[in-house]
Amino acid sequence: MSKLESAVIVAVPEAERAVSSWRARLDPAAGWGVPAHVTVLYPFLPPAEIDNAVLEHLAAAVAAVPAFDCTLARVSWFGAAVVWLDPDPAEPFRELTARVWRGFPQCPPYGGQHAEPIPHLTVGVGAALSDMRNAERSVQAQLPIRARVTLARLICGSTEPNSWHTVQHLPLGPADV
Repeated sequence: MSKLESAVIVAVPEAERAVSSWRARLDPAAGWGVPAHVTVLYPFLPPAEIDNAVLEHLAAAVAAVPAFDCTLARVSWFGAAVVWLDPDPAEPFRELTARVWRGFPQCPPYGGQHAEPIPHLTVGVGAALSDMRNAERSVQAQLPIRARVTLARLICGSTEPNSWHTVQHLPLGPADV
């Protein structure tokens, strides 16, 4: 059995129609059961360390960011290794990451591999470049995608097929008027 992990994400169900078939082929996380999403914080705490106090602290951090609308209107790349959708605005996602990380400083985004994490919705990673270029063209033709972000999710799972599941829904705060 693979090691259990956790993550805080914003699922973007509005993007599933455009990306799900590509993610199924090009993003291993899709096979693990992770929905189309923008990562808030990964890796988060080991699941065995998540208790009611952690859930309350996490919920408060997420609730400090108001609900917001975003648009996925552009396909971008990290080198030739990752094709992804660029959320606009990105700032509320950055704010979610910053607040959750401040609340859990032992959990740097992506294990500290990136000084400034870039909010993104992965379509494909590490797959054949020709397949990822095909995904880019197909998904671009279905943009823009508009989404309302009202909650984040704490999810847990492993690299086993369909193992990731939602542990807790985490509502964002009231929208700014």
